[in-house]
Amino acid sequence: MSIHTPDWVKDAIFYQIFPDRFAMSEHVPKPPHLEPWDDPPTIHGFKGGDLLGVLEHLDYLSDLGITAIYFNPIFCSTANHRYHTYDYLHVDPLLGGDEAFRRLLDAAHRRGMRIILDGVFNHASRGFYQFNHILENGPQSPYLDWFIIRGFPLHAYDSMHEPNYVAWWNMPALPKLNTDNPEVREFLMEVAEYWIRQGIDGWRLDVPLEITTPGFWEEFRRRVKALNPEAYILGEIWDGAQAWLQGERFDAIMNYSFNRACYGFFGGQWLDVSQRPGGFSLERLDGVQFSQRIDYLLGLYDWQITSAQYNLLSSHDEPRFLTMVHGDTRRLRLATLFQMTFPGAPSIYYGDEVGMEGGRDPDCRRGFPWDESRWDHALRSDFRRCIQLRKDHVALRRGSYQALAADASTYVFARVHEGEVVVVAFNVGDAEAEVTVDLAGLLPAQAILHEVWTHRSLTPTEGKLSLTLPALDGRVFVWQANR
Repeated sequence: MSIHTPDWVKDAIFYQIFPDRFAMSEHVPKPPHLEPWDDPPTIHGFKGGDLLGVLEHLDYLSDLGITAIYFNPIFCSTANHRYHTYDYLHVDPLLGGDEAFRRLLDAAHRRGMRIILDGVFNHASRGFYQFNHILENGPQSPYLDWFIIRGFPLHAYDSMHEPNYVAWWNMPALPKLNTDNPEVREFLMEVAEYWIRQGIDGWRLDVPLEITTPGFWEEFRRRVKALNPEAYILGEIWDGAQAWLQGERFDAIMNYSFNRACYGFFGGQWLDVSQRPGGFSLERLDGVQFSQRIDYLLGLYDWQITSAQYNLLSSHDEPRFLTMVHGDTRRLRLATLFQMTFPGAPSIYYGDEVGMEGGRDPDCRRGFPWDESRWDHALRSDFRRCIQLRKDHVALRRGSYQALAADASTYVFARVHEGEVVVVAFNVGDAEAEVTVDLAGLLPAQAILHEVWTHRSLTPTEGKLSLTLPALDGRVFVWQANR
């Protein structure tokens, strides 16, 4: 079948925001006993970030070059991460409520920014009305079949017993919704439709593999796309997802395979291989192994899917990239340059651009440091520069991809699109490296390549380009037919 993904995603620069930790507005009332903003985060603590805080910092995001925001859950919930949903149709009052979201959505759209929300449809919380009804009424509740109950009384708050109902990872706070029940299925479809009608630009779907009801995600796609054909449907799948990316379910996945490859090559000897983000082991990769891994990833899916993949380096579910490479900002810079020149939509996890660090959850969810004296300004400038590079060259967003050279410490590739060729070269080694790449067939005779940022000009000899790459450096060269 023909595969179509939202066209705007191919040009998007995403920014992931964990709402409780990005920014706090004085216009949203705060409860007592908030965790101090700059203290290390705890599993259950709330710091008080809200959506008006995001609204008040849209200038910051625009200046960085952001064109789309992915929010971790914003609906009413009993947890700081809000994956424990108890009301799917209203925004959590601690975040400013429905009005704050309406103002933020409208302001973002006026700037041309898209907004996608996190949909947690596999499980709810103990505070969810239908589950509470069962707690109060037992087997007489008309909502009994909304969950998979295995006995009474429910052990929802009984620490001495395992939950006697199906729960996500057997956590009593997260009762699994029975999506085989048509009422539950219809409820969730209507939730998805409601927020699309409110104007959101797509859904990121939490643990979608755990909903095994036949046809659920196909129906979800049909109903969402009927309201907005350009809505982005993004699945949280950590590994190969060929069965899910055939044009009938999702447009893309959170591309953790991409970030593991980047860890391996750009992290190099500094990579903390003792970590297992998402339960996956990490391995250091030389340039040849990295090239093979990238070729494999590019061959997994239809090009429409590849061009819409959500390519991340860090997220709320794993240690930050900078922490994984022991604080070496040079390696984060190189990985970011690769991310911004690779097919698919790049995503920045809030604060990576100013040098935020963080280990395993909850440490990777620290409060954003709005005191600019704590920023790595040079790093932020590099992020802005790499984002602008992607915006300036359509080949980086929509062009074909061709690996050109790889050895122990180097990797070179080209992106090609309608009269534009962009060559990107990396050296992750600690010493200068010499690389020769064959550009025959990519460039016309006597073509001149211009190095981005230095404006140096290079002319291939008999189709071959010789490069001297400094240690831990990345270079970008551009040829344009009309230049």
